[in-house]
Amino acid sequence: MNAIADRFASQGVGSIFLYSHEAHPGEHYPHLTSMEQKFQHAEALRDILGVTRPILVDSLEGACHRAYGSMPNMSWIFTRSAVPIYKSDWTDSSSIENAIEYFLGVSTKRKAGNRLAPFHVERLDFRHQDQEAFFKGLERNGPKAVREFKESFA
Repeated sequence: MNAIADRFASQGVGSIFLYSHEAHPGEHYPHLTSMEQKFQHAEALRDILGVTRPILVDSLEGACHRAYGSMPNMSWIFTRSAVPIYKSDWTDSSSIENAIEYFLGVSTKRKAGNRLAPFHVERLDFRHQDQEAFFKGLERNGPKAVREFKESFA
């Protein structure tokens, strides 16, 4: 996502990361009980994953996360006037890149004088599942996170 943010920044596209909570808390990154702890977790996430975009930290109760769908890894794209133009229940860089390119194309067409009418579309995208990376993330959180995740499928 950093590369996509960097690629489109010169075209006026901003990108932020909203840190809401640990989807799979463990011994190393436990369930959040204070804003101080939440900021520490967000800083660790920035450093471990190399997030270069600005990170906004949600309230302890997750008000923003709940307002925007409560999914564990959502992505949204908004216009400058705060109109949502893309919503995905999972962050997938190729889907997001495709959407940004599409909407920048809309802007170019409008500037060229084309009259465009919006419409709503739903589509099913597919993402690569990197199980090894996923379990490394669980292990980073601690053995409890791994155990509870595996037990959820038992």
